[in-house]
Amino acid sequence: MDMRIGELAARAGTTTRTLRYYEARGLLPARRDGNGHRTYDENDLRLLRQIRTLQDFGFDLEETRPFVECLRAGHPEGDSCPASLVVYRRKLAELDALIGQLTAVRETVAGQLARAERARDDLAVEALVPGGPEPLCEWGRQER
Repeated sequence: MDMRIGELAARAGTTTRTLRYYEARGLLPARRDGNGHRTYDENDLRLLRQIRTLQDFGFDLEETRPFVECLRAGHPEGDSCPASLVVYRRKLAELDALIGQLTAVRETVAGQLARAERARDDLAVEALVPGGPEPLCEWGRQER
């Protein structure tokens, strides 16, 4: 069953502008009927769903290409081809690197928090000592 661009966009949950962009990038076929209107079929919907799913996972548009080509070649899944597996591996390595960076940042922030809490606790102890400093709160402090 052939669909026009608006129907495909609605069924895929995207816009006609996005479909034209995918067509320009070679990810969607550029078929036209006798009147020059773009036509699509259920296979094109599968391609779009593959692209959208991967993009939802953080893949760049170009990274979806091997998956789309795998589907176009007649495979039941876009990730059943070797080129798709290479992209998965590359994306996992990228995610592992980002997780490492985030872990390092988290450790730094946790260290800063621990230091700040120790300093706060030290001030509280000193305030309990007769003649010790009176704790001051900088938040909302009014000038005298």
